[in-house]
Amino acid sequence: MSTALRTGVAVTALALVAACDAQPSADAPGGPITVTATDTACQVSATTAPAGNITFQIVNQGTKVTEFYLYGEGDRIMGEVENIAPGLNRRLIVEVTGGGTYQTACKPGMAGTGIRGTFTVTGGAAKGTDANAELADATRSYARYIGSQTGAFADESKKFAAAVKAGDVAGAKAQYARTRVYYERIEPVAAKFGDLDPAIDVREADLEPGRKFTGFHRLEKDLWVTGLQPDSGSVADRLVTDVTSLGQKAAALHLSALDLANGAKSLLDEVATGKITGEEEAFSHTDLSDFQANVDGSKAAIQSLRPVLAQRDRALVTAIDSRFADVQKLLDAQRTGDTFKLYTDLSKDQVKEFAAAVDALSEPLSKVAEVVAK
Repeated sequence: MSTALRTGVAVTALALVAACDAQPSADAPGGPITVTATDTACQVSATTAPAGNITFQIVNQGTKVTEFYLYGEGDRIMGEVENIAPGLNRRLIVEVTGGGTYQTACKPGMAGTGIRGTFTVTGGAAKGTDANAELADATRSYARYIGSQTGAFADESKKFAAAVKAGDVAGAKAQYARTRVYYERIEPVAAKFGDLDPAIDVREADLEPGRKFTGFHRLEKDLWVTGLQPDSGSVADRLVTDVTSLGQKAAALHLSALDLANGAKSLLDEVATGKITGEEEAFSHTDLSDFQANVDGSKAAIQSLRPVLAQRDRALVTAIDSRFADVQKLLDAQRTGDTFKLYTDLSKDQVKEFAAAVDALSEPLSKVAEVVAK
């Protein structure tokens, strides 16, 4: 998607924030809450639900690819579904244990702050991990993985920033993709922090009006397109600060088993919406390194959940393993040394092959949340 089109979509979405048409007519008790998304509205069939596992069934009746979010205080992402193409239905199951006021949001064009509406959660509920030892083990296992990734991310970010500040363009370029893989593996966790995620990873094409271009992609542009700028060093310093803050906040985050399930799927959505199109690394074209990291992060979440999934639906585990292997085979074919070919070196047929493999993997991954929620 062109920068002009993305910016236009972002402005349109911002202008539509007040247009959210949330209807209070409830679905069947305990059943999914229907979300009807169009280019100009986000109709939610019930605006109240009891604490616990809440299921949203999203239907995109618009002409643009959309996303759906449930936000908590401070725009913390409680749950999200991305890459909902026109005419498609997607389901989101999210665990909300605390009563209070939340917000639903549809994002036509996948940009801007979204068409929002108030959503109230009543009462309180015990966390699923409190009642199920295997789910508790899964979240502890994944928390250890996140801790290892954020620690390495901070270390590599300091090396990247040092190269930028020293004017070592070749060194910074070599460090760029090596550093970003740690972020891409844990992106669903990073996305829960609405201030840090865009500061670290916003793309120039997705900048909202008035927002300063910071983070990795600003430095990517400096290194590959414009040359280092007078403020490149300060941008690098801020990146290190933001990455360090991300690690601290992630360490204090209490994830649910549904967070793991939804995160595994959202990482594949990242591939489908960014890496497949080549829009993620628009200047360096190192998209395949990000692609691999998204796959690695998705695998890590599934691996933590494996004992539960194997007990409840062994056939699903077999299907997921097979589809992961298919995607990995395609990635391995594009390796060159310890990295990957540039994304621009792929043929159209190779891109189509990747897209088909990602779609095939997304299908069984979309079932994981329902199995976990049983």
